[in-house]
Amino acid sequence: MRIILVGFGTVGQSLARIIQKDRERIVDEYGFEPQITTIVDSQGYCQDENGLDLTVALKVKEKLGTVAKYPGKGKQRPLASRIISNSEGEVVVESTPSNFKDGEPGLSNIKQALTTGKHVVTVNKGPLALAMPALLELADHKKLQLRFSGTVGGGTPFLSFASKCLPGEKILGAHGILNGTTNYILTRMENSSLSFRAALREAQMKGYAETDPANDVQGFDTAAKIVIIANCIIKRRLSLHDVEITGISKVTPQSIRIAKASGAKIKLVGRISKSKATVKPEEISTTDPVCVPDTLNALTFSTEHAGNVTLVGQGAGGEQTGSAILRDLVDIRGRYTI
Repeated sequence: MRIILVGFGTVGQSLARIIQKDRERIVDEYGFEPQITTIVDSQGYCQDENGLDLTVALKVKEKLGTVAKYPGKGKQRPLASRIISNSEGEVVVESTPSNFKDGEPGLSNIKQALTTGKHVVTVNKGPLALAMPALLELADHKKLQLRFSGTVGGGTPFLSFASKCLPGEKILGAHGILNGTTNYILTRMENSSLSFRAALREAQMKGYAETDPANDVQGFDTAAKIVIIANCIIKRRLSLHDVEITGISKVTPQSIRIAKASGAKIKLVGRISKSKATVKPEEISTTDPVCVPDTLNALTFSTEHAGNVTLVGQGAGGEQTGSAILRDLVDIRGRYTI
């Protein structure tokens, strides 16, 4: 399986390391050898149709900042869509940063991959949040796979769990904590009586929050995941614009203390049902399984016959998300002879 890797940040590099480490196991257990033949980052790309040396690619990225410096095989200033079109890989892995305004460049990259006959694995939530129904239709029209299990829950298989472990069951809705950054902030506000600003600064210092934390604290990241769950699991066609979104910036230590006195905690909760999709701070009972601390994620699926089923795990991290990409690659290989 030849892979075109677009985006070589934390997640892309983690995927490269996993393939390096587990290549023989993947061949033995799943019958195919994943080969990254093209890597694209923001400054350039490197390419070898026989498979890049991932040790060299990782070292060049670490020391020189871009794979464009890969000896003999690197070039600067790529147009990713052109590289996707001209490369002979079977699968495009799209791991550029999420952009919830227009979905770019990920949206164009995914469209170009599908249009030119390549399967897609993406961990980029922006294109799915804004145009998931259209992208799924395009993939179906082209008889290709568009996989995205790493977009919700990172390495915790929320989407796979619902689709593979609850077959035949009618899923009525879902609710949960889907953003580790905001969960950490709210946990610290409760445990140490910190203000929102103080807890945010601490999260940034620990690397849990970005320098610009807007997507997390304003609720867009959680809303994007709700859109993905809606389209993939609930079978409800939604985009980001259909979700009612309220962030956590107005949550105060006082409101957290009031909730605690009644046996609850304030959490940023995403909810999806057949009629409504919301993201907002809510008082959640401490007995609710989704009431998890720190950076954990938790998601409850409400089913018609089995009742509520909850899955808890780490929702982010480069290695965890890289493992989700590999899970999707294995699934694609199982469906097609590539």
